[in-house]
Amino acid sequence: MSHSELDKDYLQYPQRTYGMDHDRYDWSMLKDRPKINWPQGKGVAFWVNVGLQFFPLNQKGIPFKVPGGMTKPYPDLRHYSLRDYGNRVGIYRFLKTFDKYDIKPTFAVNTKLAERTPYLLNKIKDRGDEMICHGYHMDTLHYGGQDPDEEAELIKRALDSLRELSGQSINGWLSPAKSESATTPDLLAAHGISYFCDWVNDEMPYPFRTPQGHLTAMPLSTELEDYHIILHNQHSAESWAEQVCDACDFLIKESSTEGGRILSINIHPWVLGQPHRIAQLEKALEYVTSKSEVWPAYAGEILTAWKDNQA
Repeated sequence: MSHSELDKDYLQYPQRTYGMDHDRYDWSMLKDRPKINWPQGKGVAFWVNVGLQFFPLNQKGIPFKVPGGMTKPYPDLRHYSLRDYGNRVGIYRFLKTFDKYDIKPTFAVNTKLAERTPYLLNKIKDRGDEMICHGYHMDTLHYGGQDPDEEAELIKRALDSLRELSGQSINGWLSPAKSESATTPDLLAAHGISYFCDWVNDEMPYPFRTPQGHLTAMPLSTELEDYHIILHNQHSAESWAEQVCDACDFLIKESSTEGGRILSINIHPWVLGQPHRIAQLEKALEYVTSKSEVWPAYAGEILTAWKDNQA
């Protein structure tokens, strides 16, 4: 075979279909789906997701260094203590801001953090806010090529411990770094998870198939995440707030003709909980909640309302 020719099998794929190359969900365009009606006739469901994370000081970085993790030779106390600052100081600024603007935050919790900081876990429990599992900690990644038994045990340990400590059923999941293996959704379904937030290929929930039954994919925006905008894209905190407000305006307009939409923001107390940034969180939340079309809700409440619309 000459260098200019490809083997005929190269372009053959057993799951080749219109729109995608797998059977995890049915292909459809968002504009073609039935219109969603949120409670109270609201046009935009507002999901504030808070990452409560533990980054080990002696991270292994397998198979890659997690975003937000340690970057300097051990012991990288500069970055380790900054992450710890978020869970000791920044989070309480968040809570005050949430209460001021009647936000219903969903907390994505690393199980290791729940084990290490009972004072923080108990604070969230006392508030009655929703928790989802954010994996065991930020250096326990799920990835292609991982030993299946290792990953299954990791998911089981993370969920069993967080369920016991929190007293909640823990129905949602967000992988550390949104990193998965091909079988992560299957393992999540097998361990009682009903929705996961890793796939960001849509703006509304959609049914997701596994051999263990259906999950629901709840896309959690990366584009409006504080870490992504401020630290990765190196925009200002003011720009982050402006982008959230712009997204709110657009989704309100879109929902007026195409049905309900979700505005999701993923934020971290070690990023926006800083004294020079917290005002921008307040600015964004004040703006979004001032809109009569907005319904602040837990992720689980949004999922329930979406499912009610499918009946």
